[in-house]
Amino acid sequence: MSEKLDGVRAYWNGKELISRNGKAFAVPDWFVAKFPPFEIDGELWTKRGDFENIISIVNQQSAHEGWKDITYQIFEVPNQKGGLLKRLDILEQWLKQKPNDFIKVIPQKVCRGSEHLKQTLDEVESKGAEGLVVRDPNALYVGKRSSSSLKVKNFSDDECVVTAYTKGQGKFEGLVGALVCTWQDRSLKIGSGLSLYDRKTPPKVGDEITFKYNGLTKYGNPKFPVFLRVRKTN
Repeated sequence: MSEKLDGVRAYWNGKELISRNGKAFAVPDWFVAKFPPFEIDGELWTKRGDFENIISIVNQQSAHEGWKDITYQIFEVPNQKGGLLKRLDILEQWLKQKPNDFIKVIPQKVCRGSEHLKQTLDEVESKGAEGLVVRDPNALYVGKRSSSSLKVKNFSDDECVVTAYTKGQGKFEGLVGALVCTWQDRSLKIGSGLSLYDRKTPPKVGDEITFKYNGLTKYGNPKFPVFLRVRKTN
């Protein structure tokens, strides 16, 4: 198991650093100058609770000095043979020969059971971490989501009132894209967690719904809100 970092996912394909959507980051040449000739996968990161700042650094359209604050935290070395630790060791051996100030391998810890997992989760979340990732160390690399890799995190839930809807786009065209809600005198959009049925027949304006979220941003807004259900009233 390892800490789940709240950074920006980035993939080094051996030649350029690209986003989850396949778009190349406007990264300075000096940042990637000593990157390996093979693929690595990880998070662009600074510190816990700094997601908005990370976004502001890496999503600019031209390279800039702000990247000096970024580290590339690696959790996978794709398309290599062997289990997870053997794949990560390929990068670690490379870094011994060619040290790099920007590339860091995320520490992995053996999970000794559910109590150990809960204890570790509570420890990292108390320090502001988003959660943990638990992985099968013997699983071979697959380039898609797999049951051998699971995210583990606690979440909070709360209620808010539906006030409007946004229009769906792409595959949700003609349906509801997100619920616009009022939460603690703030406007909040909730799109995740809506089933196809929910998008066709959404909660009514004025309904109180329950949603879950993973902590708050530095502005006090719920992070990653997910629709759970309409709150039933007597």
